[in-house]
Amino acid sequence: MRKSLPANTVPGLLFAALWASASVATKFGVQSVHPLILANVRFFIAGTAMLAFAYGLQPTKSAWPTRAEFKQLAIFALLNTTIYLGAFVLALKQVSAGIGSLSTATNPLFIALLSALWLRRIPGRNEIGGLLLGIVGVGVATYPLLQNSFATIEGLLILLAGMVSVSAATVYYAGIDWRLSNLVINGWQVLLGGIQLLPFTLLFADFGASHYDGRFWASVFWLILPVSVAALQLWFYLIRQNPVGASLWLFLCPIFGFVYSYFLMGEPITLYTLAGTALVIGGLWLGRRK
Repeated sequence: MRKSLPANTVPGLLFAALWASASVATKFGVQSVHPLILANVRFFIAGTAMLAFAYGLQPTKSAWPTRAEFKQLAIFALLNTTIYLGAFVLALKQVSAGIGSLSTATNPLFIALLSALWLRRIPGRNEIGGLLLGIVGVGVATYPLLQNSFATIEGLLILLAGMVSVSAATVYYAGIDWRLSNLVINGWQVLLGGIQLLPFTLLFADFGASHYDGRFWASVFWLILPVSVAALQLWFYLIRQNPVGASLWLFLCPIFGFVYSYFLMGEPITLYTLAGTALVIGGLWLGRRK
């Protein structure tokens, strides 16, 4: 008698596959336009669309943020959208898409460490060990890429700054008793993040060398619908079913990311890649042990 797959298998696999695709989609987009332009266009379209749905199309009217809530949303947007996603697209101009996916998988490790510091407790040995394993894993996977121009030290440092920022955003978000709905929070933080990023885009982006071609718009479309909408909805579903089990699907994101990078971007998969990915997954496993 055949055993059926667990109920969350298909949603979990689909989430990991879609979430990991963000790096490749961004990599394609930055070939057409400056990274900050790609980020700003994505933020303004996604934020406006989510708020239009929340305030115009939902049967019940969503709450409008108070002045204090706007301040909280602005801080969250600065950490979660302006700095993190701004740094992410900038880094992928200098770092392979596979490394982008691998770095994203280390996010829970940074969150565990920052949460411990936020709560003023000494981080556990597993938390510290998991984070160190994750960082070493990224370093091992990146080492050969530094030799053949698939990654730069500057790009890796920008990526690291983004990881720290999004982890701080998660800890900040968890510390607030939000009155607003998830859709309203997400819509405002994406739109406010775009507004805060706009001055830097106007100052530093090269508009003359940008090409708003089919590749650019395909990248924007993919980053908004399959990644920001579909993948996040699947993530919320998985969390509702089993919060602990949901996090385990993050382990597959680096694997999907390197597969996409190999077939779509021609980026190499080496023994270093496999060893580094194994270390990151081991770090995630260790960091989540009690």
